[in-house]
Amino acid sequence: MGLVAGIFGIISSIIALMIGGVDAAFSSSGTSSVTGLGYAALLFSILGIVGAAMTKSKPKLAGWLMLVSGVGGFISVSMFYIISAVLFVVGGFMGILAKKKDQAPQNMSAQ
Repeated sequence: MGLVAGIFGIISSIIALMIGGVDAAFSSSGTSSVTGLGYAALLFSILGIVGAAMTKSKPKLAGWLMLVSGVGGFISVSMFYIISAVLFVVGGFMGILAKKKDQAPQNMSAQ
C-alpha cells in the first residue's frame, strides 16, 4: 500500500511542479511557491517509499514514516496528494498498530 502511495505521490508532485513552473512563467516576479511545495511533496513521497520498504524489518518505524509522509505531502500540495495521503495514512496506521508475531518454539526432539 505504501509503495503504491509513493508512486502516486511522485506523479502528483511532478504535476504540482509543472503547475508551479507555469505559474512562475506567468507571474511578474518569476517565482512560484507551488514549485517549492512540489519539491517538498516529492521528498515526502520518497520518504514514504523508504517507509514502505522497511515494513518487514521495522513495522513501527515504517508506519511512522508513512504517516508523516501522508500528512506532510497533503499539507504541501493539498488535493494533488489526496490519493497518496489516504494510502500513506492507512498504511502508516497498519504499521503502527501491527502486533509483532511471536515465533512458535521449535520442537528440537528427534522422533
